[in-house]
Amino acid sequence: MIDDVYQCLSAVLATARGPRELVTKGTVSALCQAYLNCGYGSDRALTLLLGLLAIAEAKCWQRDAPHLLAVLSKLSDDFLKSEDITKFELCEILPHFIPLSPPLSQDSQGSECLHRLYKGLANVLASKLSQSQRDPALKLAACLVQACGSEWIPAGSDGSKFLALLVNLACVEVRLTLEEPDPVEVEGKKEVVTACYVLIEMGIQECLREEKPMLEEVQKMQLMRIMEEAFGAVIFYLRQVKEEELQDPFIFASVRVLGAWMAEETSSLKQEICELLPFLVHYAKKLFQEGSPTASLPQPELISTEGSALPPDALRFLLPGFCHLTAEDRPRDILVSEGAPALLCEYFLHQWGVLTSKPGSLAPLTSAEMSLQTTCGIFLNLVVTAPDLIRQDKTFSSLMDVLLKSLPLLLPQKDHLVLTANIATLGLMMARILASSAVLQGTPSAKEFFGAALQFLSQAHTAQAEPGGGWAVAVSPAYASAWADVSELWFLGMQALAGCVPLLPWLPQALLQGWLQDLSHLLTRVAPASLDFELVAAFQGVLVELARASTSCRAAILAHHGREWANLYGMAALEQGLSKP
Repeated sequence: MIDDVYQCLSAVLATARGPRELVTKGTVSALCQAYLNCGYGSDRALTLLLGLLAIAEAKCWQRDAPHLLAVLSKLSDDFLKSEDITKFELCEILPHFIPLSPPLSQDSQGSECLHRLYKGLANVLASKLSQSQRDPALKLAACLVQACGSEWIPAGSDGSKFLALLVNLACVEVRLTLEEPDPVEVEGKKEVVTACYVLIEMGIQECLREEKPMLEEVQKMQLMRIMEEAFGAVIFYLRQVKEEELQDPFIFASVRVLGAWMAEETSSLKQEICELLPFLVHYAKKLFQEGSPTASLPQPELISTEGSALPPDALRFLLPGFCHLTAEDRPRDILVSEGAPALLCEYFLHQWGVLTSKPGSLAPLTSAEMSLQTTCGIFLNLVVTAPDLIRQDKTFSSLMDVLLKSLPLLLPQKDHLVLTANIATLGLMMARILASSAVLQGTPSAKEFFGAALQFLSQAHTAQAEPGGGWAVAVSPAYASAWADVSELWFLGMQALAGCVPLLPWLPQALLQGWLQDLSHLLTRVAPASLDFELVAAFQGVLVELARASTSCRAAILAHHGREWANLYGMAALEQGLSKP
């Protein structure tokens, strides 16, 4: 009878509606019970559970977390204690029982399971292993990293040795496989190499970690050297990829992990990365253009190389690396000649659409917002280093249009300050280069953009009461938490604004109406000593350009105590500008 029951359940699982029905009708808890009771056929209960988790993992954990945890508890206990082939069989089974959310570490029973898995893996990986034994152990470790980062590895010297060993083994595996000239060899190892990528990505993060680092400096130096060799192998492999292989999820995993390395390690493998750039741009473009409507949907972060229904977004992982590279001449020239700016403008428009597609308000900080910020960083590099490109490439005039429209929408959203700062500063810096274009000749969208930019710039500082009486200038409370990310952009924005004043005849008037009054209000209240040199220079830059712009502007500044400020704050250039007839 028990055999018949298992046969029926297997048949239901194999149908389209079956898994959902099984989960909602309580099958998961019954199968967990059957497995834990170790009665007749309990191994078949485990097989069915594996099948259900493979199809509906999130639903199973939502409904039956305590029962599944009990099974994980038994499996992790068996894994730690077994001394024979069972240990390696469990390495294959355990990943299916490790949920990606909520994290196991939030629960005491979950934490115990993690500790047993850590100890079991430490025993396994410290032994001499054959290939067939090491692969499942690496996959299990990668699965734990995806679910809990490095939290499952205890602090202290044992933990740091284990972490270094994991990353080391992963790098060796990547080199052995990807430096292999035989493509058939690589084919069979894709799943384990993808797992190794997850471990290497953790290695990069741990080498960068400054607060409570798990690794000592010496270990970090050694790992960076070993990882560099592994990335040499990844680049070697990617350089041989043929056009017809571009849809392979393993290529995506390889590009993604290389993106993580390029984002952090800018000086190593520079030559090799430059040679690979044409491929990376072509690959990112192909994936983006084939998957545009859905390129924005969240990527399933799976170890499995089966791939998902959604075209993955490779650009998202390459942007930070591109941001570093556009600051340097040779890689920038390669990116420009491969058409990266046009692709990035398209991508920016697409991600802006994703961010604003939620009705009512913008979605909270998402990968779309992070991508937009990094893309702005790339464009800022191009504006500074290749202004002629901005003038000549039509792509940038359409980007300018979008920036003009997007800033007024973004400004009222208080929790998007870093993106606001990026868009305001980029827009101001591009306006300086594209000042002669029709869209900036006092059009409603130009006026709205500059109105929003002035608001962003003028609201950054406020007068704050000092304990001993009097007032000092301070960063506004609304800007305080993001100031580390925003301050450099704010200063750049002020500089760009000063540059726009002589180029846009309608702009000085707009500045006099709002910005000058706000500044006057601030400077007449605070003690001069509370303004540092950099801030005084930023204000003076705009005031000087205004004073030069016209006699009415000069008169307005004088009416707002301009001469006194010049005296009090040591603004020599302003004093000179105001004394000219």
